[in-house]
Order: sequence, then structure tokens, then C-alpha cells
Amino acid sequence: MSFRYLMREQEGETAILTLNRPERRNALSLALMEELIAALDRIAADGSVRAVILAASGEVYCSGHDLRELRGGTVAGYRRLFDTSTRLMSMIQAIPQPVIGEVQGLATAAGCQLVATCDLVVAGERAAFATPGVRIGLFCTTPMVALTRVIGRKRAMEMLLTGRLIDAQTAADWGLVNRVVPQERLREESLNLAAQIAQASGLVTSLGKQAFYAQIELDQARAYAYAKEVMTMNALAADAQEGIAAFLEKRAPCWKST
Repeated sequence: MSFRYLMREQEGETAILTLNRPERRNALSLALMEELIAALDRIAADGSVRAVILAASGEVYCSGHDLRELRGGTVAGYRRLFDTSTRLMSMIQAIPQPVIGEVQGLATAAGCQLVATCDLVVAGERAAFATPGVRIGLFCTTPMVALTRVIGRKRAMEMLLTGRLIDAQTAADWGLVNRVVPQERLREESLNLAAQIAQASGLVTSLGKQAFYAQIELDQARAYAYAKEVMTMNALAADAQEGIAAFLEKRAPCWKST
């Protein structure tokens, strides 16, 4: 599969998708989002891929939607654009492989939404984040959905109402990113995290990711009711029995599934 605005590489069991519109600050045009959806759809069915890194070329990670596509449009056009964006964000969390955002620079508006949507995020020291739509008359309403669920109401409201930048360390403190690393070690740290994920059973990782998002918005009683059923079925899986046996026998597991 060839792309115009996206690059795909493979490093061992890790697929690396790189936003490649540096001249447009990697803005999420309709075409780029459709390419990302197509790439993720293919990765989801690829058993050789155990984790995904979502990176970007140039100095900016992602500046959000392409404002040229938001000028002088129609209701149908805008709905198509935001429907596609919502489909992309949902797919990131729906595919079986964990998605690691590798953020080297500025991530704003829908770019910040993209970061908040990734399962895990490694940020370089020069990374920064903002939802500045309020300053141009277009409140970051769809980015708000992902952001609020990651950093909480008060911090999200501060970002949304002021549009101000937060630096990488603040983003880590607020839970928007997992860790901040020196710029020169960003790819190394992302690959290390992906390699740690790949050590586990692919079946169990997929099951756990799906269960995480299914239970996160439930109240505690319903979350436990759901989780205990998932764990019951997980315990019956060959990889669970192999993992338990390997632990008790003090040996490395030999997973049945990828």
C-alpha cells in the first residue's frame, strides 16, 4: 500500500507510521486521515505487528485539522471531515495492537486530540501541547472528548478556555504523556516500550486493550461485572495456561498465539 502523506516502516514486530506533511505542519487533512485509517485497518489484521508507533516528520508533530479545509465549507463537508476524524480516533483505540504516540514537537487542537487518543505516549523534551481553537473562533470541541478523559475536567477546561501551551513535563504531570525523554533518545525509547509490549501474548494484549476501553466509562459495579467475565474467559485461553505454567516452572513462556 502506497501513501502520499504517510510513511510506513517496520522495525521487528513494531509498525511505525509517520505523518509526512511537514510543509503543512502535519495538519490532519481529510486525505491524511483517510490514509491513516487505511494503514491502521491493514495493521489490525497483521499478526506480525505487535505494537504501533505513531510519529511525525519535521519540527511539528501535528497542528490539528487543515484550516484550509475549514474555510467556506458546507454542513455536509464539515460533517464528513469530523466524521472521518472521529473514525480515526476510534480506530486507534479499537485495533488490537497498542499505539504509542512518539511526539517530537508541537501538538495542537486535533493534534493534541491525537496524542490524547494514543494508548501510550513518549514525548521529547521539545514537545508542547495546546487546544487553541477558542482563539480563532472554533472551540476544540472534538479534541475535548479525548482530552477530558485523559487529564480530567479542570485541567482540560483550562487548556480549552485559554488555548495556552503546556510543556512536555507538565503534560507528563497531568497524564497526557507517559514519559519525557531527551530528543535524541525519542525513537529508542519508543521502540523499547514497543519491545516490552511485544514480550506478552498478542492475544492477551489485544483482549486487555479492548477490555480497558470497554470498562473505563462504566460505574464500578458494572466495570467489575464486565471485567470478571473477561478474566474468566482469559483464564481459559491457552496462553494464560501456558503463562501460569511457565511462571510456576520458572521458565520463559512459549505463547501459542501471536
